[in-house]
Amino acid sequence: MVLTQDRQFLERGESYGTPDYNSLVLLERYFEKYSDDADKVVLSIKGGMNPKTGRPDGSPDNSRRTLDDSLAQLKGRKKLNLFEFARRDPNVPLGTTFGTMDKEYMQTGKLGGISLSEVRAETIHEAVKIAKISAVEVELFMFSTEVLENGVEAACAQKIDDIPADSMLRRFPRFQPGNFEINLELVAQVEQMAQKKGCTPAQLAINWVRALQRRPGMPTIIPIPGATAAERAAENSLVIDMTDEEMAEIDATLAKFTTAGERYPAQAATNT
Repeated sequence: MVLTQDRQFLERGESYGTPDYNSLVLLERYFEKYSDDADKVVLSIKGGMNPKTGRPDGSPDNSRRTLDDSLAQLKGRKKLNLFEFARRDPNVPLGTTFGTMDKEYMQTGKLGGISLSEVRAETIHEAVKIAKISAVEVELFMFSTEVLENGVEAACAQKIDDIPADSMLRRFPRFQPGNFEINLELVAQVEQMAQKKGCTPAQLAINWVRALQRRPGMPTIIPIPGATAAERAAENSLVIDMTDEEMAEIDATLAKFTTAGERYPAQAATNT
């Protein structure tokens, strides 16, 4: 998710307003009139409250209801970039809720990502081990600085603990404590470059590889990025033109950066 001056973040709610005149209805009417603006907005919708009980309901049935209702009200005029339950349902495991969202909505292209709302640090740490979390919505302003002190802000920063203990990545040297933190410095710089260019970090990195073949003496280079979902495959397949100036900027960044850790564990055969 990349935000630029031409792409803004917009957060609205399923229950913001009456059912026939809530914020989603107003959005649909706006995008009907100004359809070109749909791609300029990263839309995050908050919902998940059970209309009968007024309480958070992360069950598969209510997860489907809240997402289907939100999508129906938008009438296909705008993609649902993010969706978050307004509050965590203490009676339903996060894995159950996220599983429904992932398999039935993200993998089918109906939903771009999962966000969290009004959560504590422990919930963030738990959630990132279950699903990819794209955003966390909490209150932060001069009268409410609690998230800077209660661990929530720190939990939103990427770190080694976010990789599940049973993940294969834990076996690779570049993802070991000490190396991981150093390598994130390059990630941060790539994210800044991608934001300036208006693409995702993955697209910048992949197209940098592709653009290397323009240099004298280089062979044909074909990137083969992996993907675990149709949306990621579409993201990774987008061809982006890299200017000579952008390539030079990346060269300058790489010249100052030394990757920490080898590609594979010592027992894995490489360069055979």
